[in-house]
Amino acid sequence: MKKIISTSKAPAAIGPYSQANFVNGTLYISGQIPVNSETGKVEEGIEKATHQVMKNLEAVLTEAGLTFSNVVKTTIFLKNMDDFAVMNDIYASYLNPDSYPARETVQVSCLPKNVDIEISMIAHQF
Repeated sequence: MKKIISTSKAPAAIGPYSQANFVNGTLYISGQIPVNSETGKVEEGIEKATHQVMKNLEAVLTEAGLTFSNVVKTTIFLKNMDDFAVMNDIYASYLNPDSYPARETVQVSCLPKNVDIEISMIAHQF
């Protein structure tokens, strides 16, 4: 059975998709961009942007009753690979070093709202 996960603590979908779908104990979180759900504004600069994206992801995880420890797979899209080291340090600060998820990071030419970063996650209820 599929359950749609939605929270006002993360930005609303800007297209025909859900913030997340929970299916058979696995949570599929759509890509989150650095939009502050309280102000509706995009956080700029890779540091602020990465923190905002991680807060948005955390809000969706929390709504589903999960945490970053449940995350098994992450996909990161960066507009500029030169931002990798800064992003990576911030990203790692939200995760348990004993249970890092599988991950890929790719550079892309453009992201929604022309942001610098987007991250999607897959988490599992253990």
